[in-house]
Amino acid sequence: MSKATYDYIIIGAGASGLLLADALGKDSFFSEKSILLLDKDLNKPNDRTWCFWEKEEGEFDAILHKTWNHILVADDTYSKRMSIDPYTYKMIRAVDFYKAYRTKINWHANITFMEGNVAHIEERDDQVIVDTDSHSFIGKKVFNSIFNYKPLLQQKKYPVLQQHFIGWFIKSDKPVFDSQQATFMDFSIPQKGNTRFMYVLPFSETEALVEYTLFSKNLLPAHEYEEAIKDYLKDDLNCQQYEILEREKGNIPMSCYDFNIHNSKNLMHIGVAGGWAKPSSGYTFMRTHQKTGALIPFLKKDKPLNTFFKKDRFWFYDLLLLDILHRNNNKGRLIFGRLFKQRKAQNIFKFLDEKTSLWEDLKIIAACPKKEFIQAFVRRIFLI
Repeated sequence: MSKATYDYIIIGAGASGLLLADALGKDSFFSEKSILLLDKDLNKPNDRTWCFWEKEEGEFDAILHKTWNHILVADDTYSKRMSIDPYTYKMIRAVDFYKAYRTKINWHANITFMEGNVAHIEERDDQVIVDTDSHSFIGKKVFNSIFNYKPLLQQKKYPVLQQHFIGWFIKSDKPVFDSQQATFMDFSIPQKGNTRFMYVLPFSETEALVEYTLFSKNLLPAHEYEEAIKDYLKDDLNCQQYEILEREKGNIPMSCYDFNIHNSKNLMHIGVAGGWAKPSSGYTFMRTHQKTGALIPFLKKDKPLNTFFKKDRFWFYDLLLLDILHRNNNKGRLIFGRLFKQRKAQNIFKFLDEKTSLWEDLKIIAACPKKEFIQAFVRRIFLI
């Protein structure tokens, strides 16, 4: 039986898949290209939130749920509220993003949505075969956003941590939140040998997302996250009475693993599956938007897809941090606490966006604990 052939197949209609489909669809260069967007569930629920910082207005402003112009960072010795102007911290709910981008993509006549569970992907000569439970397709170029933890865990060269969390959307019976301030990292909670912090996004004085987050190797039983949220609400926010409106949970890989080894001439992994999450922080949404922006001109040159990824100095900085946290998982509070005490949030955001000069990099690095980073540097030089 003949298989339908497409110029591009995108597997997964999450953030990376939708962003890529829309970027291809609205660029006239690709108007004659046939594009298939495959997902096992094209009616995804409101399964997550995405946050990012940005200067001035941006492409996603029409679908933002909330913004903040101040952040708070705290540890066991200090608490610091800071303005982040000219940046704004922005939040998008998945349900709003999915709806907006499905609508935009439906206007692109050359893009086909199809529901199907991808069971097998195989590259043959100059094409890629994509098999679902019910159909088979041929893609000249295929972009896969399905993430598989197994290859990361089977190697030893690069440490693998997880940013894992559970969050409650709550409504309190009295005002307890500062609606203009996002609690970015509150390390004042018990660390228990890990890097643990609370993350709070207030929508009003009585409603907020309160999230318990870890950078560590292993997940916790669900009740441990929830007990920590209860304790924080009661002891730190003096919030005794509240209603849980929704819950969310997530798990983002933190690794400098070489995801590109799973790419080939005609197959590329995108989003978290392609290593597009920032290894040192787990921030993914804006990174995916930026990677997609860089991918479009790359595709116009018709180069092998596995030549898109390039390691740079920021990759190495992230690697050193992960080496430290993998070896001494309780060092996160020290590192991030010292960084925000000694440097402006705006400079840290610029560094995390990988837009700093080498001199600016050195000023950021100088604020971090020197012994830990020198030791990590020496160990890594002899490993790489």
